[in-house]
Amino acid sequence: MTTNDSTSPASAPAQPPVPVALLGLGLMGQALAVALLEAGHPTTVWNRSQAKADALVAQGAVSAPTAGDAVRSSSVVIVCVSTYDVVNEVLDPLAADMGGRTLINLTSGTPDEARRSAAWAAEHGAEYLDGAIMGVPQMIGLPDTPLLHGGSRKTFEAQEGLLRVFGGANTYLGDDPGLPLLYDMALLTLLYATQQGLTHAQAMVGTANVSATEFQPLAAGIFHSVLAGLFDTESARVVDESDYATEVSNVSTNQLAVGHIIRTSRELGLPTDWLEPVQAGLDRAVREGHAADHPARVIEYIRPNAS
Repeated sequence: MTTNDSTSPASAPAQPPVPVALLGLGLMGQALAVALLEAGHPTTVWNRSQAKADALVAQGAVSAPTAGDAVRSSSVVIVCVSTYDVVNEVLDPLAADMGGRTLINLTSGTPDEARRSAAWAAEHGAEYLDGAIMGVPQMIGLPDTPLLHGGSRKTFEAQEGLLRVFGGANTYLGDDPGLPLLYDMALLTLLYATQQGLTHAQAMVGTANVSATEFQPLAAGIFHSVLAGLFDTESARVVDESDYATEVSNVSTNQLAVGHIIRTSRELGLPTDWLEPVQAGLDRAVREGHAADHPARVIEYIRPNAS
């Protein structure tokens, strides 16, 4: 069962600075290291390219010559590298050193990869939390930066003060370590779909010599006043209860609208390949007698085992 517990700097007790080992000094890893140092945590860093540690050493970090040296320096180990394959490559040889430590994995990947890492940590006697940072490196340490966490509640609560160093809006999702990355991928799906839509819209108006700068304020206003309704509790209830009755904008209305977008785009010489699956789902719903339903009905064609 998923639980959503958000914490803020005012709602969680401060945690005294504890030594931390940080593996990975890409852009995000460097931002994490700076936040740790600014919060007073003795910080040992390691990266395959040791030169990336130089600026952090000047700020007070210790650069470990090997990942093993870093891990053995601290009871809390944070890993933030490019992929879970790299996580495995770095940590597998250090299995004997993990017992009694807390491993916090902030690497991007898939839910199943997170679950496998959690199982590996448990096998070798380490506490484990998986996390997703919902922001860019420049947002690390800000009070509103959201971080999502999954794993043992006891471990989350023990490390909550440390985690707040990275962002003030921490949410504990539950004991499934795969949930943070599941949420992450779901939210990124929303982000990239919205970004693609905006880019296509800019290209459309650009054919009439309307600049993106000119178009953007109107687009933002429409997004916040109209599209925000997609995220209200009633829209969520429709999906959760599979109750697709509606008196507002139904499948048929949206089928026609997407058709207009596709025809207009073709007239303008713009690609429509990303829109065609949207049209296909609406067309199918109409064919199957659901023209009057809420457009959320198309989720029935997306869910696992949809026929």
